[in-house]
Amino acid sequence: MTLNHNLLDAAIVDLDGTMVDTLGDFVVALNGMLADLSLPPVDRAVVEPLVGKGSEHLIQSVLAYVLNRPLAQAERAQAAIDLEADVARLFPSGWASYQRHYLAINGQHAKVYPGVLEGLRQLKAQGLKLACLTNKPTAFALPLLKAKGLDGFFSQVFGGDAFERKKPDPLPLLKTCEALGSRPARTLMIGDSSNDARAARAAACPVVLVTYGYNHGEPVRAVDADGFVDSLADLRWPAAARA
Repeated sequence: MTLNHNLLDAAIVDLDGTMVDTLGDFVVALNGMLADLSLPPVDRAVVEPLVGKGSEHLIQSVLAYVLNRPLAQAERAQAAIDLEADVARLFPSGWASYQRHYLAINGQHAKVYPGVLEGLRQLKAQGLKLACLTNKPTAFALPLLKAKGLDGFFSQVFGGDAFERKKPDPLPLLKTCEALGSRPARTLMIGDSSNDARAARAAACPVVLVTYGYNHGEPVRAVDADGFVDSLADLRWPAAARA
């Protein structure tokens, strides 16, 4: 995909599913949490469609999954109420356990996607200011970026706890644009999911999505975006812009 350098001043890049495949970290930390709660483990297929809406949502969804049992139609309404109550009851201890396990293994079961380093270098070479914006807690995001050698690319890093609301709300993008000193219309959002695209559309930022991320288990090319790339290295610039 060819980008017009003259129309952009900055880029905001998502983390999980866009720059780093962190699914292995999620599975290990979640299963550590579930073991602490005397609950059965989950596998990658369960976790992958739940990634992208923040750690709180991930934990609540996994707890609901492992606590949910097939029931007869007549029992389902009461079971839904009981399930919600059980998730709420277990969440505080689950959240504390998950944070402990995640911080202990952060980045150990994760890998940088092919083309990410090249793509980030290209963005920097065009003189764009870069920020990382993720729904992952900041305390998880900063050490992960450092461990994977990505922290030096970004002048700003904001996690899901940095603002009052998370993506797909536009507030995090608008606040990140303010921090970068760039107008939304001249700030490219690069992500992997409908969360990133919806936030970008609401903030009036152009948006490009990678095709290899998570996107809640849904086909990413069905999302309303300005373009799609199979690798961050596929972001191209006109020859005049590179000269």
